[in-house]
Amino acid sequence: MYTIMVIDDDESIGNMEQEVLESKGYLVQRAFSGTEALLLLQQKRPVLILLDLMLPGMSGEKLLPQIRGIPIIVVSAKTDADSKVNLLLGGAVDYLTKPFDTKELLARINIRLRESMRTTEFSIYNYGELNIDETSRKVSLEEKTVILTRTEFAIFKLLVQNPGQVIAKSVLLDRISLDTPDCTENSLKTHISHLRGKLREISGKEYVESAGYKIVD
Repeated sequence: MYTIMVIDDDESIGNMEQEVLESKGYLVQRAFSGTEALLLLQQKRPVLILLDLMLPGMSGEKLLPQIRGIPIIVVSAKTDADSKVNLLLGGAVDYLTKPFDTKELLARINIRLRESMRTTEFSIYNYGELNIDETSRKVSLEEKTVILTRTEFAIFKLLVQNPGQVIAKSVLLDRISLDTPDCTENSLKTHISHLRGKLREISGKEYVESAGYKIVD
């Protein structure tokens, strides 16, 4: 069963959303503030979030950019176009204005989940004998799995996308800079060393050569 998180401090609206979702077979996780939502997300990640904006303490607008990798539908009484546009550009996948029809809510959830599942399908792929899960940054070989850091995965992904090509340090740093602004020329060698070690741990062989850097079969 899929779990959907409802983040809303209005208990009556949250109860209504929970009842509708559970009637369709979803499990529901409730949070009544942004801080509580972040704590719950450390324990379990839902497939989708319904987010109210006017929350106590941390507002929905401030919470939104702190959640990555989960589709978020904003459900709010705010009706002005600027708010909607800013939230959609800021990471929300959809915006539903209160009051709303429950049929429309379920339809929007179904659409966003279908899109999310299609994206997930393309985020899992193989490089030779290695199975790569881009969402979780896991690399597996048979029963062995390692989890790469964000920087390690950015390096690994770039090398996998350019098999057999030698990539100079300067080019590598430039290409991964958007994903890993913390990676510097001085720290790159350490990240590469850790990446080599993790791949060696599951495969027993060297996958990254160091004449420049390239991935090998």
